[in-house]
Amino acid sequence: MATVNTNQKACAVNPLKMSQPIGAALAFMGLNHCLPTLHGSQGCTSFGLVLFVRHFREMIPLQTTAMNEVTTILGGMENIEQAIMNIWNRNQPEILGLASTGLTETKGDDVDAYIKLIRAKHPEIADMAIIYVSTPDYVGAFQDGWNKAVVRIVQEMAVPCEVKQANRVNVLPGSHLTAGDINEIREIIEAFGLEPVFIPDISGSLDGHIPEDFTPTTLGGTTLQQLRTMGAARATIAIGDQMHAAAIELEMKTGVPYTMFDRLTGLEANDNFMQHLAQLSGRPVPQKYRRQRSQLQDALLDAHFFSGGKKIAIGAEPDLLWSIGSFLAEMGCELTANVTTTHSAMLEKLPAEEVLIGDLEDLETRAKDCDLLITHSHGRQMAERLHIPFLRMGIPTFDRLGAAHKVIVGYRGTRDLAFEIANIFLADDHEVGPETWASKETESHCADGACGSCQSQLPVSIAEPPEVAHIA
Repeated sequence: MATVNTNQKACAVNPLKMSQPIGAALAFMGLNHCLPTLHGSQGCTSFGLVLFVRHFREMIPLQTTAMNEVTTILGGMENIEQAIMNIWNRNQPEILGLASTGLTETKGDDVDAYIKLIRAKHPEIADMAIIYVSTPDYVGAFQDGWNKAVVRIVQEMAVPCEVKQANRVNVLPGSHLTAGDINEIREIIEAFGLEPVFIPDISGSLDGHIPEDFTPTTLGGTTLQQLRTMGAARATIAIGDQMHAAAIELEMKTGVPYTMFDRLTGLEANDNFMQHLAQLSGRPVPQKYRRQRSQLQDALLDAHFFSGGKKIAIGAEPDLLWSIGSFLAEMGCELTANVTTTHSAMLEKLPAEEVLIGDLEDLETRAKDCDLLITHSHGRQMAERLHIPFLRMGIPTFDRLGAAHKVIVGYRGTRDLAFEIANIFLADDHEVGPETWASKETESHCADGACGSCQSQLPVSIAEPPEVAHIA
């Protein structure tokens, strides 16, 4: 059990977290023919736009109400009305996702009332769904914004359905899951004969495909019809503690029961997931996944020789920290430095002494003696200063390609993650091996330990750490 502390510094140095509006905007990007819009200044939207473009390397649809000093003081209704009508006249999206920012939240705009007045004034937009979510960026973090947006989507769109679809399953994925993760989960669920509907589904809109035609809105994701028929599902699967509130709201509105999975990274976590799907479908676990489970077991046996006893530093959103940290603890690692962005019920359960809600400066202070650093791309300078290996995880990852396709869920994703981490340790051992393992006498004789008198001073193989050579 971990003790959760909050840093009381006057300011964040090298911030780890991103704001709620950005998380809400990404959730809206998982809806088909949607145009996410931030109710705030142009600079707020430009920041989010650049961040997403650098991470996904795709065209990102993101609009703004373009508030300035005068409109902020007088109220933002005219800006919201102008933005909605311009978006409708030029793009005619099926859904408009509107998220507030710290600027307009400080002013206290009653956006729900504004939308009612605008709809009464402009009946032509009756067919366009407008989903507004309050996401002040001076509290909470990226994960909170995603959570709030999904809750509002459920509140606005979900209705009870008397006729149930026997094989349909609602899936509420957390913001820590990539497009590749969602595709992997979809493939697993479909293998049991079930039909998953992800709410939202960034794997349809941000999976790196090239569309046939240009569109100013999102292309792919959860459709408006799927949102309106969430109540027709027989069950809901929520992945990540951040989706607990949305799962409860969906059950209250539609009567569809939900099951929570705090993570899908690790052997036991996926065993529970497979068992649940088998019970839902009435089918046994497919042979394909029995084989993958066996591969994962073998991978864990192979990898733990290199990961056991290693000290890890992680900086991530709570659900990603929980998923990665819990798995690494199962691999025999010591979670030495753990820094996150916002409160979560899962943090106290992390197998570590402390979890700090802080910034990357706090992480760097605690990571000095660690063997591996895991955080997003803003941790790269820290890794260079500390001279420790660096694994990029989370948003934004802008100095490597394929971040949206990274898979760490399911038996296969967990297997690949185990290999990736073990290979980092193995490569790091190789880089320092001759200096670390060779004795002083060896270094005095020759640089590579090739002479006969040096061989007696060296392990069985200089290309392997001593403990591996002994086990072999």
